[in-house]
Amino acid sequence: MPGRVARGIAPDVVRILAARLPSGTIVVTGTNGKTTTARLISHILRGAGFSSVHNRAGANLAAGIAAALLQHATFGGRIRGDIGIFEVDEATLPIVQPSLQPRAVVLTNLFRDQLDRYGEIDIVAGRWETALSNDAGAVVIFNADDPLVASVATRTTGRRVAFGIEDDSCSLGTLEHAADARYCYRCGVPYEYRAVYFGHMGVYRCPQCGTTRPSPAVAAHEVEARGLEGSAFTLMTPRGSARVKTQLPGAYNLHNVLAAATCCLEMGVALPPIVEGIGTFAPAFGRAERVRVNGHEAVLLLAKNPAGFNEVLRTVLRDTGQATVLIAINDLTADGRDISWLWDVDFEMLAGRIRRAIVTGIRAHDMDLRLKHAGVPDETRAVATDLAQAFDLAMKSTDGRRLYVLPTYTAMLQLRKILQQRGLVAGFWED
Repeated sequence: MPGRVARGIAPDVVRILAARLPSGTIVVTGTNGKTTTARLISHILRGAGFSSVHNRAGANLAAGIAAALLQHATFGGRIRGDIGIFEVDEATLPIVQPSLQPRAVVLTNLFRDQLDRYGEIDIVAGRWETALSNDAGAVVIFNADDPLVASVATRTTGRRVAFGIEDDSCSLGTLEHAADARYCYRCGVPYEYRAVYFGHMGVYRCPQCGTTRPSPAVAAHEVEARGLEGSAFTLMTPRGSARVKTQLPGAYNLHNVLAAATCCLEMGVALPPIVEGIGTFAPAFGRAERVRVNGHEAVLLLAKNPAGFNEVLRTVLRDTGQATVLIAINDLTADGRDISWLWDVDFEMLAGRIRRAIVTGIRAHDMDLRLKHAGVPDETRAVATDLAQAFDLAMKSTDGRRLYVLPTYTAMLQLRKILQQRGLVAGFWED
């Protein structure tokens, strides 16, 4: 609300305040990983001596960015902070970029997400390309493993730096159903993949026109996956290499770590503080966040689109044999009103491999039907439409083991409010 009011009174408030940051601004955008990547950048830069202005709570539309700047502004118009780090909604990038005039723009990935808001990913990609082509001053830091993001980045003006995974042991083998960018954006021929990490992320080439994945300047080699405990890998950079450990689980978080490391290198941070920052960074709220409940553990794993949900499911199944899962599906505006995407998630991988599945949220019955068609037996499933009751039922069903909570965005916020009222978590703006 402060951001909305300020923009109503002074439409140029973002441009005016952002221009007063001595070290400029960084923008992080994409379908998945924005919050984690932006927080990790802020964490590393803080360790390197920077004071950041950051929309930590994830308010990533224009009003939220204005509010973050106002929070750090003095009555004299100065800004308390060296650098702005802003998570930006993928459709909002063209709106706020002219005002922020960023030093760096980080492009994480593009997946089908909230089609009722964004349309197909090609539409978002086109808007990105237009916005970035009009700003030659920003370095574009992009995910080489995403063919659509790479296609956008290579057609922009200015400097470009790619990051990616360089370890075929991370490959799933073949493209999954949730893969979105299957065809070459130059000639329309299906890509050939040497390695598929998840969704349409991987090492690809077009057999007709020769378009290939750009060689990443910053890459993850020798990856050691540790399930929910995170992973270790060798971070290769133009300034040398180092073995790093991260608490963030899953292949998708390797991209978030690489994006943050690349950005901080571009900001002039040395490799040792980057390695230390990666190792000491704890997951953001709802993103592999761990909660202790009466001596037992619940893990919150945000899942909001097919590709991301599949990676979350793989993380859960890799971590344990017979898990109890609580799946909370809402269809509010921030989630997307259309939930047909649930049928693109490979819930079939759960059949015969979970102890119990409790479903809740506004669309609990739709989720229960999806699990039934996925082969999860009736005796394994339960529906509880009240979120607090569903959480308590799920905790009782774990038999003392870890509970995995897989919520959509608004369901995650609702559950964290319940847990905050019980004194189990801090407010997401506080952590």
